[in-house]
Amino acid sequence: MSTPSEDATLHRSTLEAMPALTWHALARLRQDVFVVEQECAYPDLDGRDAEPGASHLWIEDEAGAVIATLRILHEHGGTARRIGRVATREDARGRGVMGRLLAAAIEDCAGHEIEIEAQAHLQGWYERFGFVRSGDEFLEDGIPHVPMVRAA
Repeated sequence: MSTPSEDATLHRSTLEAMPALTWHALARLRQDVFVVEQECAYPDLDGRDAEPGASHLWIEDEAGAVIATLRILHEHGGTARRIGRVATREDARGRGVMGRLLAAAIEDCAGHEIEIEAQAHLQGWYERFGFVRSGDEFLEDGIPHVPMVRAA
């Protein structure tokens, strides 16, 4: 497997500060992965992308195309962070791109507990980043998930 290109660029922004075409690319990637590929008809645009304190991280390849994205939300009165909407373009998987993006998100959440709802088959991958399972498996949109946390 190849490693992420040195030319791949990591970005951070709030929705308000993000260029419209970038937001379109992030939303399109999430739609392609969750709605089309995983066949989950659900309201991805849930209103939380624009919440105060919400941030979006993404990686663009050397051509400027978005290849991975995630968002960070403030939870429990700001004491915890929730990482979600984790998506990688199919042809960019297995190259370490999301690992780089998740590591940056963890760094951005320093000093706070981090919560995720991981797809169950990715539990071991998230454990490599310090997450531990915190509850029972559940179905979300027909896909098994597990709650996980990472201590502050």
